[in-house]
Amino acid sequence: MHQDAMLLEILSLMAVAVIAATVFSRLGLSAILGYLVGGMLIGPWGLGLITNPAQIAHLGEFGVVFLLFLIGIELKPARLWVMRRQVFGLGSAQLLVTGVVLWMVAQYGFGFDAAPSALIGFGLALSSTAFGIQLLASKNQLSSQWGRSGFSILLLQDLAVVPLLALVPILVKGEATIGASFGIALLETMAILAGVIMAGRLAINPLFRLVAAGRTPEVFTGFALLLVLGFGWLMESIGLSMAMGAFIAGLLLAESEFRHQVEVDVQPFRGLLLGLFFMSVGMGINIGTLLGHTGLLVSGLLGLLAIKATIIVLLVRAMKQPLSEAIKVGALLAQSGEFGFVLFTYAQIEGLLDGPLVEMLSAVIALSMAVTPLLFLLGERLARQVARDTGVPAPIKKAETEGRKHIVIAGFGRVGDTIARILTDLELPFTAVDLNPEHVKRAREAGHTAIYGDAARPEILRAVGANTAALLVITVDDPKAAERMIICAKRECPNLPIFVRTHNATAAKAMRKLGAVHAVPETLEASLSLGAEVARSLNADEADIQTVVTALRSDDYRAIAPKEGPEGKA
Repeated sequence: MHQDAMLLEILSLMAVAVIAATVFSRLGLSAILGYLVGGMLIGPWGLGLITNPAQIAHLGEFGVVFLLFLIGIELKPARLWVMRRQVFGLGSAQLLVTGVVLWMVAQYGFGFDAAPSALIGFGLALSSTAFGIQLLASKNQLSSQWGRSGFSILLLQDLAVVPLLALVPILVKGEATIGASFGIALLETMAILAGVIMAGRLAINPLFRLVAAGRTPEVFTGFALLLVLGFGWLMESIGLSMAMGAFIAGLLLAESEFRHQVEVDVQPFRGLLLGLFFMSVGMGINIGTLLGHTGLLVSGLLGLLAIKATIIVLLVRAMKQPLSEAIKVGALLAQSGEFGFVLFTYAQIEGLLDGPLVEMLSAVIALSMAVTPLLFLLGERLARQVARDTGVPAPIKKAETEGRKHIVIAGFGRVGDTIARILTDLELPFTAVDLNPEHVKRAREAGHTAIYGDAARPEILRAVGANTAALLVITVDDPKAAERMIICAKRECPNLPIFVRTHNATAAKAMRKLGAVHAVPETLEASLSLGAEVARSLNADEADIQTVVTALRSDDYRAIAPKEGPEGKA
């Protein structure tokens, strides 16, 4: 019976997670909101299908660990340096000013103690990275002036999550004043970071290279998981959070050639476990309590949106950006985000915040995220009106073809290396991707851009910019792998021209049918080259040799080309 009950809970979780996430995504809302609502529906305060959400929460906490790992892996030092003024100027100002204002509101407006008020203020000051990045990407505004401002604020907030998590146990212990506590947490964070990064840089890349050399994908994935959880355990054993350890592990891989494949392998675990985490948050929300405090909930939501939007608009204006741009940034980031759930739930576990308060805060965050698409739409309309009234010209869109110049080489063995030398001599940019770590190492040592990864995975194709590439060249010697790459590339980038190396004419014909625009059989080119050399050794006329070779090549490639028709059209 116990097993039947457990199976029913697992089936309930899976079914509700799939249905809720799908429905909310179809409505243009975040899957996070779907998980929250789904958790409320099947939790002890809803249908009661899950009676002990604490067990789900413990498992879901690993989702937070993997989330922090992926944040760390995205934070390249070079990227931070280029955007340093906006990230550490505008981003820091937004977090500090908004956090302090909301802290004062919580302490003097609602009468909470200083420690929980500080945590509430800075927790609500964080915006939703998932919502912000998704909206910017959907509008193709990540490279615009206001898009960079919004992204910089989100980036700084991501950096602040780890010190904020480290701050919670210190506030609970009451070791010092809040300001000193945050300073201690930050200093501890930086000291641990420095020590572990110095040691990790020496070991992680060689270890990954050793594991990758075995060419066993499941072992590579297992080592990636071991790295994340191992660093988490290490940090927890010295009094910090597992999330901190995962973040450090991500930082150590940020400049590695293995980072893209690691991201691909870890992403499903992050998504699954984080979904469980958000569902557990929803399970802990007492619907009856919320319905009994509707007025407080609505006033808290409106106050939060007004305070955050106003502060962000003023700070962006202070950076000498037009008012219309500032309004869009304010509308984009006025909500609170998913890290608020993480921070407040962690604070509840540590005893800093009580359950009913966390329920109210979680509800305010969820509602603020739910209204973000509408708020952003209104912000865009207001920004256009302000731009017209103030005479600010609309930003000129970059040409769609801009950046479509680089070539992607899938496979950097003998053939890929030769193609790379030709492209280098012709000063044509390219990015290489290979599953052999030695090939990647050799390419990087030669000064080329190369990453470790499987080009048959859509995430890896996106990482090398296949959607903006001039063409894809597949040089791997495994026909099945080449077929998978063509299928994946045609699905992800339907208009991307694909050139592929094959062993013989039969394989070339099959590749053309899959969508390659040009397939070069090694046997054909080798036989033509060898035949020409034989003719030269017999003193045949060079012009005659070239005529015969050209004619034969033309005939053979014509035979390879797929026939036109309902079944054979390329």
